[in-house]
Amino acid sequence: MKCLNCSQENRPNLKFCKKCGADLALPPAWFPDWKWHLKTLSWIYLTLMAAFFVISFALHKLPPPYDQRRLAPEVTPWLNPHKVPNQ
Repeated sequence: MKCLNCSQENRPNLKFCKKCGADLALPPAWFPDWKWHLKTLSWIYLTLMAAFFVISFALHKLPPPYDQRRLAPEVTPWLNPHKVPNQ
């Protein structure tokens, strides 16, 4: 049995590594590989995309004036700072 800590080869009936003293009875630690990362990130991406389209669809169904997509320039002067309002 190979020690996961130091890679020392040990007899199968030993409970502790003879080189580093690590517990050989413990299950190995799980480390995700690239397939796990790809699957997890894919699910996150798909969930976010689905949420975006569901929320966008729901917002388009709102009654006026909440369904407006364009705002008047007077409401958001910081979006066009180079244009000075007429005084």
